Amino acid sequence: MKPFNVFPYGSKIDFMRVRWFSMGLAIALAVISLIGIATKGFNFALDFTGGTAVELHFDKPVNVEQVRGKLDDGGFGGAQVQTFGSGNDLLVRLQTIGDSEGVNKVSQQTATQIQKLLTTDGNKASVVSSEFVGPQVGKDLAQNGVWAVVFVLVGFLIYISFRFEKKFAVAAVVGTLHDVLICLGWFAWTQHEFDLTVLAGVLSVMGFSINDTIVVFDRVRENFRSMRGDPKNILNISINQTLSRTVITSFVALLSALALYIYGGDSMRGMSEAMIIGIVIGTLSSIFISAPMLTLKHLRVTHEDMMPKTKYDAELARRP
Repeated sequence: MKPFNVFPYGSKIDFMRVRWFSMGLAIALAVISLIGIATKGFNFALDFTGGTAVELHFDKPVNVEQVRGKLDDGGFGGAQVQTFGSGNDLLVRLQTIGDSEGVNKVSQQTATQIQKLLTTDGNKASVVSSEFVGPQVGKDLAQNGVWAVVFVLVGFLIYISFRFEKKFAVAAVVGTLHDVLICLGWFAWTQHEFDLTVLAGVLSVMGFSINDTIVVFDRVRENFRSMRGDPKNILNISINQTLSRTVITSFVALLSALALYIYGGDSMRGMSEAMIIGIVIGTLSSIFISAPMLTLKHLRVTHEDMMPKTKYDAELARRP
């Protein structure tokens, strides 16, 4: 069966020609993202700020969107509503207003108010449990999320250094870090709710971005070992040869993220939003950021980097 190629295998698109523009644009976007994170911060959800979690059971299945509407109308705007188990069980999470000594009492009062608000003539709501999640738990979750990102980046750096070469590792990690910054900057500037599902989306973006970059770098290494010529030309050839695979893989992943965004409901919207942005930016970064970085002065890749020095010299000596 003949493989399906969006772009011909022998395409000659000159990506290196626009490398200065693409890297300059990447730096500008990263700076804008950092400004948004530093000045506006994130709109942290209850996972990080703490609040009340109320578990409700209904006599009949309920519509989650209608429940959210009733809570908004009743003065509980921003509440997170999701089903668990069956359609008769709901988990409502919202911020609790009160001092540190009376939060449990306030949480119980809030649960009672929600129960009365959601109870209808034909469908009674009953409170199964009500508990307060303190802000310290949310702070610990935020710190663990930061450590998770750092751990993944360091792991990428070590792995790629062993598999390829240190120059490749630096370029790949910088590209991945750029993708994470753009995702975080988007949530900072838009003030969309940042919860644990968004953090999971950011981590998945890191995995997708580094995977796409490794595919390109693997072809770069093969071509440097088998071809002669200018490094920029070999980088162009390598990107063109993997371009169809990159586009097809990214398009399929994007379709999945779009389906999750459209049909996943509010509880999965943050995660799917992070994945959509990450897939698009990650695909572009592997082509226009990570690969062009291998032409920079201290990261410039050469034939000597791709094979042992003695072997390279022996091959040159045998040539006329």
